[in-house]
Amino acid sequence: MGTLETLRPGSVVLVGGGPGDAGLMTVAGRAAVEQADVLLVDHLAPADALAWARPDAQVVDVAKLPRGTFTPQERINELLVTHARAGHRVVRLKGGDGFVFGRGMEELLACTEAGIPVRVVPGVSSSVAVPALAGIPVTHRGLVQGFSVISGHVPPGHPDNRLDYAGLVASRTTLVVLMGVKHLPEITAELLAHGLDADTPAAVVARGGHPDQQVHSAPLADIATVALATVAPAVTVIGEVARFAAVLAPLQETH
Repeated sequence: MGTLETLRPGSVVLVGGGPGDAGLMTVAGRAAVEQADVLLVDHLAPADALAWARPDAQVVDVAKLPRGTFTPQERINELLVTHARAGHRVVRLKGGDGFVFGRGMEELLACTEAGIPVRVVPGVSSSVAVPALAGIPVTHRGLVQGFSVISGHVPPGHPDNRLDYAGLVASRTTLVVLMGVKHLPEITAELLAHGLDADTPAAVVARGGHPDQQVHSAPLADIATVALATVAPAVTVIGEVARFAAVLAPLQETH
């Protein structure tokens, strides 16, 4: 099945929109947007990508904003199925990659269980793209041989948190935290409690891929305080590679 195939009426395409800049979307993602009859769009999806939609396409806002507009996942699943059953070509457009903390699999299962043809167009995940946009590699030869991506949506000690922080520290990999701005004090405290050096470099990249992108750097012990004024969405990078944020920053400030 080719990724640039013509969308079939009565089908769904789950499109990852990348980290924020529409220019970072895939060619297949753009093609799907251009053909859609109905687009179900998250607030983190690249807004400029909607300019590619047909004038008669229906755009449905299904945002999940903290303390704001909230569309339950069950309702989103229902809309996907309902519009597809009406014979529409449906595109679900969200930020990043829908299969990295994006509930993409829940939507795929909802469609398949309803007998709706569905396919996936992967997106550029913010877990690697946003650090890269700040000049931070999640791996670097001779420095670190892997990276771990975790959700900071719930803090350490929460009943829904199944992360092994001791194991994360012992892994000696770069740690990338998504959705972690609110709980960064608890997360850093937990890492420190399990032996991660207080001087470990860390950086918070806010609004990655947007013109107003900001990078805040500090040692692990201080990064939560430095990031207090950070506005989500933001990605936190903890590990030796976070030092590289200082390399690109002067160049970005001159442009």
